[in-house]
Amino acid sequence: MASSDRRDFRLSVLNPGGRDLEQYFDELVGPEASAHPPINFHAFAACTRGSVHRSAKNAIEEKRPILLLLRGNFRATERALIECQKAKRTVAVALKETGLHQIAEQLRDPGRLRRFLRVVARADGCIATTPEAAELFRRVRLKQETDTVAFIATPYPLEEKPWDFAVPPNQQSGIFVGTREWDVPSRNHLAALLLAREISVATDEPVTVFNLAGRKGSKLLTALEFPLSKLRVHDKHEPYAEYLREVAKHKIVLQLDRSRVPGQVAGDALLARTICVGGDGAIERIAFAKFCGEGRTTAQLKTLASELLKNTDARATAVVETQWRAAERLSFHAVRKQLALFFARIGDHS
Repeated sequence: MASSDRRDFRLSVLNPGGRDLEQYFDELVGPEASAHPPINFHAFAACTRGSVHRSAKNAIEEKRPILLLLRGNFRATERALIECQKAKRTVAVALKETGLHQIAEQLRDPGRLRRFLRVVARADGCIATTPEAAELFRRVRLKQETDTVAFIATPYPLEEKPWDFAVPPNQQSGIFVGTREWDVPSRNHLAALLLAREISVATDEPVTVFNLAGRKGSKLLTALEFPLSKLRVHDKHEPYAEYLREVAKHKIVLQLDRSRVPGQVAGDALLARTICVGGDGAIERIAFAKFCGEGRTTAQLKTLASELLKNTDARATAVVETQWRAAERLSFHAVRKQLALFFARIGDHS
């Protein structure tokens, strides 16, 4: 594919029956816009100046390649796939929820599993936002060409100035705990809080956490007995831009997630121009390979976190290195190129 074709490539993301409104990304959506921010699967549309739809008819009318999301019980996805292919559109499918625990939950129902197998086999190709989901797709599509499945990490608008939330190092303090789900065992939220408390005591750095679990979450945090005035708790949802500004105030983001998710905690850290320590999501493994949880013990992560908190120069160097790595693989420009090449390939096969 010629470079001009890659620049002109636009993608329609179809979430059949989803709750999000239709959205067109002809222009960059800024942080203060009321529209859905260009994150998660909206980012695949945004990085190509494409669109997001919940109606197959509207997606077909765009006359562009379609990324169709597998969600719910997959019935709407299967109907949409048939409709799009009848209209001769090139269609790749992707799981909307790709954490290992989420995949297991979705596919434990026999009827849903059968629909999943049919859809994945029939689609022109599959895009996975984690390497683990890509392996699952490849095993289902044994009879198709192996290059019709691609791992393409979720893009972030790192090259766009409005999405740079950097805070000067001398204005940063403390640890931001990136997880918040007490009830998902693989998130290891309690373990992350205990580690944060231990590091806080050793370094005299404050800890910030979001509690969206109401009274139960407040009681659980109280039971941890953080040192006086060292725990900052936010208990309300905030607009995405405000959330990123809060993250950016911190020296590090800390987590112990073992869910193999796409990695929004790490993606948020990239936009906030800070360092994510721990976690094994796809973005953690790409951008924060020197600090992620892959192959490291909790004790090793504690050492890494403590050094970053104490050493401003080391932290500044880490930010530069992680941003450079992310620009190569995760920026809008980089992922647009990956998507254009992939859809050209599966279009040739189909």
